[in-house]
Amino acid sequence: MTNDSTLPKNDFLGQPKALFILFFTEMWERFSFYGMKALLIFFLTKYYLFSDDAGNLLIGSYAALVYAMPVVGGFIADRYLGFRKAIVFGGILLVLGHLGMAYEGNATTKTLTGEIIRDEFALQIFYLSLAFIVMGVGFLKANISSLVGELYEEGDKRRDSGFTIFYMGINLGSFLATIICVWLGESYGWSYGFGAAGIGMLLGLITFISGRKLLLGKGESKNQAFLEKRIFGLKNEWLIYTVCSAAAFIVWQMVQSHSVVQNLLIIAGAISFIYIIYYALTQLDKIARERLFALTILIVFTIIFWALFEQAYTSLNLFADRVLDRTIFGHTIPAGQFLSLNSLFIILLAPVFAWFWIKLEKYNPNTAVKFSIALLLVGLGFGSLVFGINISEMGKVGVIWIILLNLLHTCAELCLSPVGLSAVTKLSPVKIVGFMMGVWFLATASSEFIASILANIASVDTSNGEAPDLNLAKQSYLKLFEYLFYTGIGFGVLLLALSKPINKLMHGVDKELNN
Repeated sequence: MTNDSTLPKNDFLGQPKALFILFFTEMWERFSFYGMKALLIFFLTKYYLFSDDAGNLLIGSYAALVYAMPVVGGFIADRYLGFRKAIVFGGILLVLGHLGMAYEGNATTKTLTGEIIRDEFALQIFYLSLAFIVMGVGFLKANISSLVGELYEEGDKRRDSGFTIFYMGINLGSFLATIICVWLGESYGWSYGFGAAGIGMLLGLITFISGRKLLLGKGESKNQAFLEKRIFGLKNEWLIYTVCSAAAFIVWQMVQSHSVVQNLLIIAGAISFIYIIYYALTQLDKIARERLFALTILIVFTIIFWALFEQAYTSLNLFADRVLDRTIFGHTIPAGQFLSLNSLFIILLAPVFAWFWIKLEKYNPNTAVKFSIALLLVGLGFGSLVFGINISEMGKVGVIWIILLNLLHTCAELCLSPVGLSAVTKLSPVKIVGFMMGVWFLATASSEFIASILANIASVDTSNGEAPDLNLAKQSYLKLFEYLFYTGIGFGVLLLALSKPINKLMHGVDKELNN
């Protein structure tokens, strides 16, 4: 007979109860993030009457900063605040940012001479709100996954299934956001869509704070003595909050200057690359050095992948709005709701892919081959739209083609994303794992900016955010999608050709990644 006293008292459905607090916190945070992001390009082009070029570049700068900031937020949490306090601080900044997005101000007008008159006060509130979101994501997103890891002792077999449950929360939040926030924004007004995103984040913050006891002390600061010290009568902890909140005003200016973001990414990328080469040549033995080189090559190819994949929130969103025949059974689907397909396919296909890789056993492709398959699939996704545009003749493009694109892109993501972060932790030398994780995020930030530049290939002259000439718009998107098709296929084939040398550089680590 089992002794009940030996059973874990803090478990629910075989997992720590705190996991489900983090699940719903992350679900609501992703609900707010993706709900806002799904509406963003339409808000810029239809409400503020930004050109496609300006809208794409603004989203590129914002997204680049979002993916770069977790490096800072993660460092401050590790060194000073601890995961729990960093998550609460990030959540507060996110609530402020999302609720600020709900302020529309006066409508933008276009005079008879074509001059656009914008409510500059409302526009600056909008930029400041983006800055708070950037800072908030930096502190929350960087640390909540780490806190999930802290729930499990070393060797706990529940860890992998726990992360699987947690990541399902991410996709559930994204799926609900692109249905609900887009519907509210398109049907009732932008403030309703952005407001719903803000309410979602507030629910996430309340959930996390209310579940503090279930964390059982996990995620607390390892440097509490430093936090308690005072400078000019102010505790260091509050000094950190004050400085980081003030930093949002710097981001406020940066998000409006695409050239500044671009230059920072170039400088940071160059410094990172030089340091990797220096460290590899001076601090590592042959095996460790070659593993680091293999990881660096893979990271370069992920930049290409995500630059293509992240067209979803710019060029593909506008394509769906302007060129796609969105009427199904007499009902017109809002363009942004097609973004929900990615999350839906991930929820449906992730278990299938996990089962498939296991069944392949010794025939399981190595990491470089999986990355090359991802590039080929993302290219084929754009190829489906090229085909759809070419057979549409004079009318709009059938909805089946964007469904096919999302299916192919989701399969591509499942080939690359799950093994990517694992590769960073396994291939990086122990002393610079944190630095290489930062390089991974920096690469993702760079891809977001590159994605916005690529999207401008399909820029369309619009009238109040609408494309007046359907055929001209179709040709613009055809040009972009053909370019992205050849790019994905070309780099996929190149990486496939390099897969054996890269695998050799890994010195057996790849077998661990695939097991």
